Amino acid sequence: IKESMLPNLTPQQTSYTYASEADMINVALFGMTARQWRTANPDAAGNIRDAASIEQLIVLSNLEGLNAEYIREGLAQPERLLRLNRIAKFQLNAFSEKPLKSIETLKKLQK
Repeated sequence: IKESMLPNLTPQQTSYTYASEADMINVALFGMTARQWRTANPDAAGNIRDAASIEQLIVLSNLEGLNAEYIREGLAQPERLLRLNRIAKFQLNAFSEKPLKSIETLKKLQK
């Protein structure tokens, strides 16, 4: 189920040069840019990251750190996007298979 929630990247997404690193990470994790999310959710309060689950926010933080390292290594944006998308899928799947007690505690606090 989690695998189908995070779509595979299209050739157009991988060849596009994103205006910001934040949007590239949004595409890697959510499958869309912040602007695309706002267009699809015009009545939502906040932004794409405000609507993210705790698991997605944890993965987002991990992706930001990895992306900084990939930039330091000189990887081109399309390659970084593909790598980050694979990692996002793997990590979200890991959370769905074996939820951590600390995440469950955070979910309770969030409510």
